[in-house]
Amino acid sequence: MARKPNYGYEKRQKEIARKAKKEEKSRRKREAKSQESPERD
Repeated sequence: MARKPNYGYEKRQKEIARKAKKEEKSRRKREAKSQESPERD
């Protein structure tokens, strides 16, 4: 008998990946902002 797929695990992994991607994006934005500010002064 074939094992049924663990959809809960897959969903959790997707959510973790999405969260990591979002954090990476916001971190890059912050870095870009912090690099721009000193140059303008």
